Amino acid sequence: MEIVEYRPEHAAAFKALNEAWIAKYFAIEAKDREVLEDPQGKIIAQGGKVFMALAGGQPVGCVAMIRMADGGYEVAKMTVSETLRGSGLGRRLMQRCIDAAAADGAPRLYLETNSGLAPALALYRTMGFKDLAPSETPYARCDTWMELRL
Repeated sequence: MEIVEYRPEHAAAFKALNEAWIAKYFAIEAKDREVLEDPQGKIIAQGGKVFMALAGGQPVGCVAMIRMADGGYEVAKMTVSETLRGSGLGRRLMQRCIDAAAADGAPRLYLETNSGLAPALALYRTMGFKDLAPSETPYARCDTWMELRL
């Protein structure tokens, strides 16, 4: 298994992986569609990053880092194929984000999530993320805000 930087040929897999988990637990929202339809323009061209996890050359997970005004990154659109959940791949994807943000001199990683996603929350907390007070968000599903100071 390897984690690579996003390439245009990953667009369909990035979209499909994210639509699968979002539709399973929530509704796909306008902000989701905006980012999933154009990761190159909405994330990468804006100074962000997308990483894809590949197994045998096939995409099995992904995560995005959206550049924030304060120089930090919002971790978003992180998912792992259902068959690989619990394998440690989510931890590897998050560590890749931490390493990339640190290398860029970012002050923090930020994320918005839902309190019902217990495995994700446990991962974030074990990796050092701390809860924040609620703030404005375009996502109806968001009820938990966290950050990792770097």
